[in-house]
Amino acid sequence: MATIPLPTEAELRSAAELLAPILGPSDLLPFLGGADEDFGPWVDSDRPLLLKPELHHPGGSFKIRGVYHAVARRGDRAAGLETVSAGNTAQALAWCGRHFGVEARSVMPDTAPRTKIEAVEALGGIPVLVPREEVFRFLRERLWEGDPYAFIHPWIDREVWVGHGTLGLELCEGLERLDSVFVPVGGGGLLVGVASALRALRPEVRIVAVEPEGCPSLYRAREAGRPVEITSSTICDGVAVPYVTEEVFALQDELVDEVVLVSEAEVRRAIRDLALRHHLVVEGAGALACAAARGIAPERRGTSVAIVTGGSIDATLLASILTEAET
Repeated sequence: MATIPLPTEAELRSAAELLAPILGPSDLLPFLGGADEDFGPWVDSDRPLLLKPELHHPGGSFKIRGVYHAVARRGDRAAGLETVSAGNTAQALAWCGRHFGVEARSVMPDTAPRTKIEAVEALGGIPVLVPREEVFRFLRERLWEGDPYAFIHPWIDREVWVGHGTLGLELCEGLERLDSVFVPVGGGGLLVGVASALRALRPEVRIVAVEPEGCPSLYRAREAGRPVEITSSTICDGVAVPYVTEEVFALQDELVDEVVLVSEAEVRRAIRDLALRHHLVVEGAGALACAAARGIAPERRGTSVAIVTGGSIDATLLASILTEAET
C-alpha cells in the first residue's frame, strides 16, 4: 500500500483561504482548573495549558474544516454527498449539503446519541441507521462504491486531512511559544491534519495523541507494530473506532511522539469542569485532550494546547455527569 503524502504548507494555506468565508479561527482560552479546586498553575505558570474549543463552528465541531474542504474540492457532488459517522461528521456533511444545495446521506450506528441524530436531521441531512458492525463493514468493504453519491471518507480522504490541518496552522500562527499539543484520536483524520501542519512549521512541538482507555486503537496498534482490532466501550462515542487504518498507521511514527490513555472517570471530570468552570458544553471525545493534559505536570508538557473537538453530548448524560459533581 502506497503511503498517502502529508498535506503541504501551501495546501494548508490554500485551505485556510477556502474556509475563511464560513468559519474564523477558534479561540485559545486558558484552562482554569476544576470547579471544585483553586485556580492552579495552568493560569499563572510560564507553562500554561490552553484550550482550543472547536464547538462553535457550523455542525458544532472541528469536522466542518475537513468535510467542507473536501466537498468544496469535489466536482462530482451534484448527485449528493455521503459519509460514515458517529455524528459529528454527519452534522458537518449535512451543513455542507444545505450549503451546496445537495442531498447529504450519512451511514450512522443505530447506537449514536439521539442528540447527534436529531442534529443531523435538523440540518437537512439523512441519517441511515445501521448496527455498529455494519458501519465498519461499509468502510472495510468500500460499499460506498456502489452508491451514486460523492463519498467523503472521514479518516483517509486527503482533502479532509488538508482541511483539518488548518487547525494546526492556526496554532502555529497564534502562539509564539508552543511545546506540546494534545489531539484526540478516533479515525485519525484530525491527528494527521494537525500534525502535518506542526511538523511542517513547528517540528519541535511534541504531539500527544489521546484515546480513552475504553477504545485504545492506536495505542494497541503501536504495541503490536500493526493495526489490530479491539473492543470498544466508552462514553467518547466520537472516537469509538475499533481499529486504526493502514493509511493512518503508516504515518503515525512520523507524526506522534506519545499516546496517552484517559479513564472514563477522567473524561467525566473534564466534561464537568469544562461546563462549570469554563462554560463549555463538551462531549466525551471533546474532553479527552483536556483530561490528558491536566494529568501531566507543567514542567513536562510545557506550554500546551488541548483541542476541544466537539460539543454534541446527550442531555441525559450531561445531566448525570453534572449531578455527580454535587454528590
